[in-house]
Amino acid sequence: MTDCAVLFPGQGAYLPGALAPLAEDEPLVRETLGTLDAAAVRLGRTAPSRLLLDERAPSLADLVATAPADLHTALFAAEITLFRILTERHGLRPGVLLGHSFGELVALTAAGAYGPEEGLALVAARDDAFAARPPEPGGMVALGISAPRTAGLLNGLGEWEVTLAADNSPRQCVVSGPAEPLERVRAAAETLGLGATRLRVPYAFHHRSLAAVADDFAHRAAALRTGPVRHVLYSAILGRRLEDADAVADLVAAHLVRPTRFTDTVRELHADGVDVFVECGPRGVLSDLVAATVPGVRVVAPLRRRAGGREVADALDGVAGCAARTAGPFGASGGTGAAGPGDPEPDGSAPAAPSAGPGGLDPEEVVATLRTLYADALGYPPEVLTRDADLEADLGVDSIKQTELFARAVTRYGRALPAEGSRLTSYTTLDALAGLLGTLPAAGTAGTAGVTA
Repeated sequence: MTDCAVLFPGQGAYLPGALAPLAEDEPLVRETLGTLDAAAVRLGRTAPSRLLLDERAPSLADLVATAPADLHTALFAAEITLFRILTERHGLRPGVLLGHSFGELVALTAAGAYGPEEGLALVAARDDAFAARPPEPGGMVALGISAPRTAGLLNGLGEWEVTLAADNSPRQCVVSGPAEPLERVRAAAETLGLGATRLRVPYAFHHRSLAAVADDFAHRAAALRTGPVRHVLYSAILGRRLEDADAVADLVAAHLVRPTRFTDTVRELHADGVDVFVECGPRGVLSDLVAATVPGVRVVAPLRRRAGGREVADALDGVAGCAARTAGPFGASGGTGAAGPGDPEPDGSAPAAPSAGPGGLDPEEVVATLRTLYADALGYPPEVLTRDADLEADLGVDSIKQTELFARAVTRYGRALPAEGSRLTSYTTLDALAGLLGTLPAAGTAGTAGVTA
């Protein structure tokens, strides 16, 4: 059997109403969310199901700006719920768990270091630490280059306050630091044609400026009850597997000040025999990074878009029999491991878009066309427009511009606009827009056309 890694993404993976279709035919969704809703209320937080079961819930950009604690609670709940479905319903037996940034907290919970309710308390403790020790404003910038080139750029510019925050793939790194020097780095990278995108975050995460917050968080985390880790857990912060002697509270705090070495971690796991990577969260952010780092491995993102139970089963076709070293933290992994008849994409991910809308469209070709169209119109380097980049939250494309650009794409493919009242901004990525295009009828065959933002 193959060895499988389960990936837990950070806060950029949030998708409004991510679990809504899945909840319709999977009772474990509402069961798990009910437990986490009650825990959230006891902690003085908003019930996460409000954001995960309603596709009209606030966007990522809205939550970052106005309710970051709600964002973190929702993402934790989405990932833990999906992990339970993957292991208990579909028989997934992961060989190793891997979290990215905030995802390290979720991975620890899934591994058994924390129970689900204690894990949610851990997330709340992180937010409380920020409230108690508010850091200086800062930010983060994504660069379309490797870690060595990023180090060379920072050294050449002499911007010592800006540091590597995340080595995501051979062609993507994130740097963080105070606002002014960070802006100088962004402007210089843009001038050099390297691709530089300012991320919508209020602080310089994975940076020494968060040391006081990390110290406070470590104290709060130490007060929470922990249990034995039942899955092998690899930390991209530590650069190694978690050992019994490790202080878990120190590890969770370290993710605030130490860089995430995701590229090296993925390569090491692959060299150690892992050849299937399953993303346990909304969207497919980490799956694309893995595919760019070790081409040819199978990557699976069951919730690359909002998906029901059958779609999740199809995405996991042939994966449930992965080798495992231990049982899951929610009890023995049950489920039949059965999957539906659909075939995944060649890279093993969930289908990127319907493969045959009216007239038939190649989803990969559509995504490529949309990338070129949007890049030309927005003035972004094409590499910034990944298939999972959130057009509003990550790239700042307002709803009016989105509607205009999608109308151009509809015209290019000879399609009819969606029915009046369709909410175009529910389709937040190029991947989702390609899927929508694949469902539209040819021009002249539809009824009333028009979309709302």
